[in-house]
Amino acid sequence: MKVSAFVYPWDVNGDPDAARRIADLGVQQVTLAAAYHSTRALTPRHPHHRIVTAEHASVLYPVDEQRWHGKPLGPYAAGDWAPGDAYGEAAAALADAGLDVHTWVVLAHNSRLGADHPDTSVRNAYGDRYPWAPCIAQPATRTYLVDLAAEAATRPGALGTELESLGWYGLAHLHAHDKTAGVGLGEAGQYLMSVCFCPDCEQGYAQQDLNSAELQASVRTALEPLWRGHAADDGWPTVEKLLGAETAAATRAHRDATARSLQEAAVAAVREAAPPGFQVLLHADPVPYHCGANAGVDPAHILSVADGVVVPCTGGAGLVRPFAEQGRGVVAANLTVVGGMGGSPGTLAEDARAARDLGANELRLYHAGLASDADLAMVTEALRQL
Repeated sequence: MKVSAFVYPWDVNGDPDAARRIADLGVQQVTLAAAYHSTRALTPRHPHHRIVTAEHASVLYPVDEQRWHGKPLGPYAAGDWAPGDAYGEAAAALADAGLDVHTWVVLAHNSRLGADHPDTSVRNAYGDRYPWAPCIAQPATRTYLVDLAAEAATRPGALGTELESLGWYGLAHLHAHDKTAGVGLGEAGQYLMSVCFCPDCEQGYAQQDLNSAELQASVRTALEPLWRGHAADDGWPTVEKLLGAETAAATRAHRDATARSLQEAAVAAVREAAPPGFQVLLHADPVPYHCGANAGVDPAHILSVADGVVVPCTGGAGLVRPFAEQGRGVVAANLTVVGGMGGSPGTLAEDARAARDLGANELRLYHAGLASDADLAMVTEALRQL
């Protein structure tokens, strides 16, 4: 099984030992961030810093100014956390260490965009905006995301890309000083709180014969039992029970078609810009109504569009099976190997075998830069066993 480790440019740049250290883990590939959201990251081995604060979503390379000239939305340059061509510098060092380099591109997850252009954000049934979540139904946002995918994915020397957050983002979001866990919304509540009511989505609902004002009221009514803690949650059947099966299906028809067409357009744009043989993968969840970094998709559809998927497996490898059953493409199991972030580096070999038994044919390790020395030692031993 091919194994790739996720890496940030700031894990490598300025540390002459970083690229060789990653190669010595036993991985064949790195998935290197080229466009990324805001974060605060530990760098436990870097000779010059221990904490990197990426203050806003940004590209980690110099943009093509001609591509973005005159467009209403565009990418943001990084600050001192990734100056200049940080991606290119790190990619060169990693390639010199014998590693294949693929880009890691975060798309519909951008708090800076939401702050500067509030109308681009998902707006829930109560009128609250989610600045981290660009609404993918809006034409200008879709154009921006497709252009960003094509530019960030195809950095010089890259052999492939992994596109993250290429779909709907919703309520669930790691946030500074978060205080949203007081009510257990479950899958049903997460969906209902992620249904967007911006003008473009309202037009989309109208095409499904839904009155937007009536739908907005229905979503708020459906959420009331959850706020009081009275509703059991069994996923989509609960959404249908709370909202009505016909209405629920109509919201999904708009949202699913919107996400599918964006994914098709972004993958096509990447392939047009990329050299022959360039691999395009999506971070994906096989439950189509799920929101977030791992976009909810229909497995058969997405594997007819992209070359494969990267599937979250930290809580178990069960999500691999629906993709593997399609019998095509890359199905990469993404395993967290940072013990302090809920990962299990000590059981990596066992977890990898379990994922392989369910049909995974590649592995992704999150994250070579964030893990402790002890975590990385366990990773090295596990990969030797595999």
